[in-house]
Amino acid sequence: MNPYQALPARSFWRSAVAEPDPLAIDDLWTPAFAIGQDEPILTAGSCFAAHIGRALLERGMNWYDAEPAPPGLTEQERRARHYGVFSFRTGNIYTAAVLRQWLSWAFGRTTPPTGAWLDEGRYHDPCRPSVEPGGHASAEKMLAARGTTLAAIREAVTEAGCLVFTLGLTEAWRDRADGTVLPSCPGTVRGTFDPDRHVLHRFTFDEVRRDLTDAVALAREANPRLRVLLTVSPVPLTATATGGHALTANTYSKSLLRTVAGQLTEDLDDVDYFPSYELITGLPFRSRFYAPNLREVTSEGVDFVMRHFMAGLSRPSAEPRPVRTGTPAAGPKGVDTCDDAVLDYYRPR
Repeated sequence: MNPYQALPARSFWRSAVAEPDPLAIDDLWTPAFAIGQDEPILTAGSCFAAHIGRALLERGMNWYDAEPAPPGLTEQERRARHYGVFSFRTGNIYTAAVLRQWLSWAFGRTTPPTGAWLDEGRYHDPCRPSVEPGGHASAEKMLAARGTTLAAIREAVTEAGCLVFTLGLTEAWRDRADGTVLPSCPGTVRGTFDPDRHVLHRFTFDEVRRDLTDAVALAREANPRLRVLLTVSPVPLTATATGGHALTANTYSKSLLRTVAGQLTEDLDDVDYFPSYELITGLPFRSRFYAPNLREVTSEGVDFVMRHFMAGLSRPSAEPRPVRTGTPAAGPKGVDTCDDAVLDYYRPR
């Protein structure tokens, strides 16, 4: 008897992926820890993370909005000013470096920059240029608004039970003047690009792993009980500044982020990975969950991901799966150039 004869059907490509109806594929995620219905959950990260917070609310979970909108704003105004998008108004956090940066500022480990971008008499925050589209009346008011967000981060991290962080990109722009990692390239959303000051950085595996590990450590200094659930955004990058092809750049970035997420589940206690990336990009789904631009995830796709999320939460965490023993009726047929193709012979019938 070999080890493959004792594996369940979910371990074999044909029975788990190729043969089922794609929408019936299940059992992709067994949570490493339980998340209670009333447990405060934070969401942060790339744009796909915005769907998660909204879906948690719709399903009766306790999504933590640490920076709620002031009264009197319309829904459109709230969204434009990034209220109710993530648990705090940082805007999109595409990289692990920016997550570490925000936590370091919030808990006083480092000092945030004080510079502002001036545009038509209004002051914009280089660290979250899209959060206040109309800008601020002065640099002081801009910094005060950022201070409110830093206080919200402190409160939220200290009180929450779980942080869901969605990794998005490995490319980012640094400010040579102070080392700040910017959320977007100056001169795109806001600001003016200065080639002598703004430099592209493509994060390596070791750098992303270090930044994410440091971010978890910073959060747990304030809240040792905090669990972390990592995901990788299935939304492809819009453009690459490396000069390479967007398709290969996206594959590199997502593969690296997925590998780091998997590594941290091995490195750190109470860090788990939820496969939202696989549920959208996986071969069985044949891009059905993407809009015609092949970037935006449709509402059907978001619902599909969240159904798997909620189904996973309903299972006991870290419970061993029943083992099924495969008893093949006949030996493998045909010839295949892939040595591992013979393993299909041992899948449960």
